[in-house]
Parts: sequence; C-alpha cells; structure tokens
Amino acid sequence: MGVYEELVARGLIAQVTDEKEIRELVNCGKAVFYIGFDPTADSLHVGHFMALCLMKRLQLAGNKPIALVGGGTGMIGDPSGRTDMRQMLTKEDIEHNCECFKKQMSKFIDFSDGKALMVNNADWLLELNYVELLREVGACFSVNNMLRAECYKQRMEKGLSFLEFNYMIMQSYDFYALYQKYGCNMQFGGDDQWSNMLGGTELIRRKLSKDAYAMTINLLLNSEGKKMGKTAKGAVWLDEKKTSPFDFYQYWRNVDDADVVKCLKMLTFLSLDEIEELSKLEGSEINKAKEILAFELTRMIHGEEEAKKAQEGARALFSAGSDTENMPTTALSSEDFADGGIALLDLMIKCGLIPSKGEGKRLIQQGGVAVDDEKVTDIFAKVPASAFEKGYVIIKKGKKVYHKATLA
Repeated sequence: MGVYEELVARGLIAQVTDEKEIRELVNCGKAVFYIGFDPTADSLHVGHFMALCLMKRLQLAGNKPIALVGGGTGMIGDPSGRTDMRQMLTKEDIEHNCECFKKQMSKFIDFSDGKALMVNNADWLLELNYVELLREVGACFSVNNMLRAECYKQRMEKGLSFLEFNYMIMQSYDFYALYQKYGCNMQFGGDDQWSNMLGGTELIRRKLSKDAYAMTINLLLNSEGKKMGKTAKGAVWLDEKKTSPFDFYQYWRNVDDADVVKCLKMLTFLSLDEIEELSKLEGSEINKAKEILAFELTRMIHGEEEAKKAQEGARALFSAGSDTENMPTTALSSEDFADGGIALLDLMIKCGLIPSKGEGKRLIQQGGVAVDDEKVTDIFAKVPASAFEKGYVIIKKGKKVYHKATLA
C-alpha cells in the first residue's frame, strides 16, 4: 500500500484535483507541498494537529513539506467558517505568534538538511504593489465564481468586508509564489478551504502554464464542526503552558466512543491492522482504545515521560479519584477569599472549569459538581478557607474532570 492509498484508508482525503497525478507524486516522494497556518494565537491547537500529522506522514514517505506561517494573510483574516469578522491583530502580535508556531512545529517536523521548509508569507505579501497585483492576479479571478464559494456565501447575510473578500486572492498568490520560489507543486488544507485552493492551482496554470495540484483533508474539524479541541476552558492547545499534558491526555481519553477509531486512524501512527483489532472492542473495553489514543497523542506532543505521568494520573482518577500529583492545579492567594471563603462559581472560573457563571449554575443544578467528593447543589455555595487545611481541595466536574485548587 502506497502512502496515498494509506491516506485514503485512514479517511484523511476529502477531495483532490487530479487523483492520478497526485497519487504518483505522493507515492514516489516527489510532492513539494504546503499547508498554511494563520497566526491568530500564540500557540497551535489540536485543530492544527491533523495537518501536522499529515505533514509528518508525507515527509516520512520522502515528500517535502513547507509550513507556511501566515504573517501576511494573518493581517486580513480568513472568513472561512466564520459568521463574523476576525479580530484584527497588530503586526507585533502576529510576529510574536509566528515565532511561537515555529518553535512548536520544529518539535514535530524535521526541518534539518532541507527536509522541510518554514516560510512566512509576509515576506512577499507585504511587499506587493496593489495596482500590479490587480493587473497580474486580479484579472484571473471571476467575482461571480468567488461569491459562489462556501467561504463567502455563509458571510453574505451579515456582511462580507472587502478586506476579507481579498483573502482568497492572497491565499492563491501564496501558492503562486511558493511554486516560483521553492517548486511547490501541491497544496493541502481542510476541505473548507477548497475554493481558495482551487484559486491557487488555477492561477499557476494560467500564469505559468505549469501543473499544480490541491488536496483537502477530510478533517474531523468539519464533521464535528470546528468544535474539535473546544472545551469549557476554550481551545485545547499544544503549548503545555496553556493546556497541561494531563488535560491534553484527558481530552483524548474522553472522546466519544463513536470517534475513537476515526481518531486513531487519522491522528496516530499505529498500523491499520492494530487499529482494526482495537475497533473490535465493545462496551467498557473501548476504554482501552481511548487510553491508547490519549497516550499516543500526548507522547507525540509532550514526550514519553509526560504521557506516562498523565496516564498514571488519569487511571488513578478513573479508579478512585485520589491521585492528585499529576492533576491540573490552580494556586489561590489570600486575596481570592472574602469573608472566610470563595464562591464555588468564582473558584471554578478561576480554575478554568467553566467559561461563565451561567454554565456553572447549570452544572450545579444538574448535579455535575462536587468538592472533595461532596456533591454541591447550591449555586451560591462557598468553599471555606478551612477546607484548604490539608493544602488543597479537589473539584470534580461531571464524571471525568478533576482539578486541584491549592492555597499558597
């Protein structure tokens, strides 16, 4: 089985422009491909994780990845999947985020000896002359076709700014520039990017009379909406300072039963035969597959030692709820307490367990919150300072989420 066939078997490919040509390039290790990452935060999150896995799979097969950091496109913002305009970032914020991306990607992709490239589209987009761009590139795009693109259609009701309307042209220009600078012949991305990617392939073919190809990943992000990686605390980040290895492990340990095999196929490097055996597990036995999924992904991002710690801590929690050593922890100060205690809702927000007090009230009313194994039913409950005499209290949210709060 070639690498292209394996991508198909793992359910990774949504659509391609020229399957025969793409299969040959990928299987023969001749693809020079790029995936773009817009630096809208100072860390990658699990929404980027599948793209990184794909880059690694193809690199191991001899293909050359180009990680394109969107220092230029990040100043516009991708309207795909959005119902409103993205927050505008400063140039300084974008540059900082780009540097953070580079550090994280370097732990995952082998950039040594020219095996991969990392480039920033600010290097060419910010130098473009507007009139020249209109003449050179604008004439190749039909406004009618652009307005039919899904990434724009969903924004038409609330209004699409001219700023965002240019995003497709900028992304297309990226592929055009990468082809000329580095011989990039293929673009990968989520299937919500299909219209933008077609724009790039057509631009190369029209302007350079050269072949270029596009392939979209059948992202979990699209079938589960963009909710993958979203929790009550926000996104699940790859930066351990934002999402601890324990929380990262727990996220994957708690995926829905129906998604376990899909995640194993798309995100791990276990063989398809191994995954086939795991797919036969039923009932409570499916937890074995969840543990393997969580361990493999945590090991890939945070290393073997942190993955083992997270697994040991999670197993203890699932069995007895007593292991606090590797539990995510929030330190409180005396300033957090008033009248000898702290409101439970305030404590949960401080610990990142809920995004709002409204959400916390619903959890408490539904019986989903406990403090030191005592279920709390009063939405106005306070945790007294005396509860911290042993050094900490344990807050349990639902059946599987534990958090330790300490008092300095």
